[in-house]
Amino acid sequence: MAGAVTAVAPGERGAGRAARRVAVIGGGPGGLYAAALLKRLAPEREVTVWERNAPEDTFGFGVVLSDETLGGIEHADPVVYAALRREFVRWDDIDIVHRGTRHTSGGHGFAALGRRTLLAVLHERCRDLGVDLRFRTEAPPAAALATEYDLVIAADGVHSATRGAHADVFRPALTTHRCRYIWLAADFALDAFRFEIAETGHGVMQLHGYPYEAATDTAPGASTVIVEMREEVWRAAGFPDLDAAQSVERCAKLFADTLGGRPLRSNNSSWLTFRTVVNDHWSHGNIVLLGDAAHTAHFSIGSGTKLAVEDALALVACLHEHGDLPAALTAYEAERRPVVASTQRAARASLQWFEELPLYLDQPPRQFAFNLLTRSRRVTHDNLRLRDARFTAAVERDFGCPPGTPPMFTPFRLRDLELRNRVVVSPMDMYSAVDGVPGDFHLVHLGARALGGAGLVMTEMVCVSERGRITPGCAGLYTDAQAAAWTRIVDFAHTQAPGTALGVQLGHSGRKGSTKLMWEGIDEPLPAANWPLLAPSPLPYGPLSQTPEELDAAGLSAVREEFTTAARRAADCGFDLLELHCAHGYLLSSFLSPLTNHRTDAYGGSLEARLRFPLEVFDAVREVWPASRPMTVRVSATDWARGGTTADDAVAVARAFAAHGADAVDVSTGQVVPDERPAYGRSYQTPFADRIRNETGIPVIAVGAISSWDDVNSLLLAGRTDLCALARPHLYDPNWTLHAAAEQNYTGPGVSWPVQYRAGSRRPQTGRTDAPKPRLSLTP
Repeated sequence: MAGAVTAVAPGERGAGRAARRVAVIGGGPGGLYAAALLKRLAPEREVTVWERNAPEDTFGFGVVLSDETLGGIEHADPVVYAALRREFVRWDDIDIVHRGTRHTSGGHGFAALGRRTLLAVLHERCRDLGVDLRFRTEAPPAAALATEYDLVIAADGVHSATRGAHADVFRPALTTHRCRYIWLAADFALDAFRFEIAETGHGVMQLHGYPYEAATDTAPGASTVIVEMREEVWRAAGFPDLDAAQSVERCAKLFADTLGGRPLRSNNSSWLTFRTVVNDHWSHGNIVLLGDAAHTAHFSIGSGTKLAVEDALALVACLHEHGDLPAALTAYEAERRPVVASTQRAARASLQWFEELPLYLDQPPRQFAFNLLTRSRRVTHDNLRLRDARFTAAVERDFGCPPGTPPMFTPFRLRDLELRNRVVVSPMDMYSAVDGVPGDFHLVHLGARALGGAGLVMTEMVCVSERGRITPGCAGLYTDAQAAAWTRIVDFAHTQAPGTALGVQLGHSGRKGSTKLMWEGIDEPLPAANWPLLAPSPLPYGPLSQTPEELDAAGLSAVREEFTTAARRAADCGFDLLELHCAHGYLLSSFLSPLTNHRTDAYGGSLEARLRFPLEVFDAVREVWPASRPMTVRVSATDWARGGTTADDAVAVARAFAAHGADAVDVSTGQVVPDERPAYGRSYQTPFADRIRNETGIPVIAVGAISSWDDVNSLLLAGRTDLCALARPHLYDPNWTLHAAAEQNYTGPGVSWPVQYRAGSRRPQTGRTDAPKPRLSLTP
């Protein structure tokens, strides 16, 4: 066909040798900086950049770069760094304005400049180095460029045509979020990074603002102003019916105090919905994605340009270090993907915080400010204390921390039980009982963690019947011998670790029972001697699992009685707290989830109906459990599966249990169906506890990849949870809480070293500490 491009598989031209001819699609900061670095490292290299807009065209206003990114720029290209440094405006403070109160936190360290200035610096550097810049020119398709160039860098943004054309290879996942936002500017320099909350008759709106041009004797400077709100608020306020000028004027009026009555201006600004971009692969032959084409992170952590520039640094470094192009692109992705994933997790947490902003409006003012500052989990209690000790101390005082007491070591009361600290040893199945009887292993396991300082130590799920076991190794409370063994463990904890409470978690395996021990094959049926299973509906858990018997009226009554009998035994054993296990796909959990409860009687259908049997069991247990002792319930706040339990459902479930007398809700997630798709990450389940606590006021226990005492302090001080349950950290270190106290130099009543261990209450020295200090670098 006339004019057709000869087909060459992407990668043939560049494979096996250095990239001498490079095409860059997109003239944003990432593409330009990659072009400049490539040309600087190899002046003979031919580098061409296609940009469909004019040189002076840009969208948005200011760009924030971290010291880490600037350090990389300085080492890679001092000329660019020097030019940028001359233009930067720097500041340390963050102002948070809510309900007429402004709180300022210092010590944060920001650097920003105008996006147009940044592009001009990069344009000049590219021209000086000999990069061919083609403005007002649409780039040919990446596949066509790949036949003529050794390497094609697709830096063509969030709406990348390259990514779309090769979606079958890159396999993008695009998630559109719940807020609308607009980029605007004000012609004066704010003196801090400013967040302001506006509560209107239509809903909550927020401003994110920061300076990007400093004020001088002849110019007032400039600031980026982003206005953001939920979609439904945006619509209710009538913004869809306003033209661009009217929107800008309306935003200026909303935040007139911050702006001092000054107007806002637009640069072809429009209301946008943020889109998170994730790709399974970043390269296809000799085509590679960079910046927003490969990944996006929400503007509330100021990361888009930062990530693109860092991508450019890494890509060029890998090309320089590897003579083979495929190896270089593999190394680039291996280096950048973990960094980007971490940033995207932080950005997602920040984005969700602003989406759920109404939950926090009634928090005390300083706690609200602390919550906002720590929303992404990049800023924590410990490093905020280093940045601004005075602000952090004020938040601690408001929380009720006695002087010198970290938040985690403040007491917490549930009925007549006062926990001396906020640390919970999470229930962890040990699969080490014989005929349901806990033995010496359980005594040592739970006894060690009681000695380790936690405020509350929970048993594993203790089964209420033989038929309700998960595995042959599961512990129970359905015989007198089992009760006697548990009494021995409780007595040891109370005697040898006074001040530590011991809690029992009661549960029934349901359709997930009669399986091998975890280390022999988790959720796999026993090869022999299986026992029949019970469930709300006859649905097997997995393809190899047995089909459970659907509970009839007699079966429901029998299960209720098993729970109450076990609860009476637990009270006699001396347990301080009882938790009803309604999570992780076990029997009571499987009543709650629509994926596992297909009943058509009074116990199935609507959420209210699915709650009926778990609440009946809860009521029966609460009736026999001593009134002075607290009772909690563990729930799976989401099934992580389409059509399953949602976060909205979890709030309703929590409210229902609280109305029936639950003293706290232990908020876990998942493990209900085998095809779940959890969004793993640091503290990944805590947003569900956070929402339940702040929407309902019910005390919560947060769980899920909480691994450091700094995380615990941060979550508590921000008001996202009341207690923190940790599992794996207590397997790694039974004395985790004692060590957390030692590392924070805390010696108060919130934790107590056993007298036998007090000699070890100071951290051992691990190396020489008397070495000479490094000499000062003296310059003439």
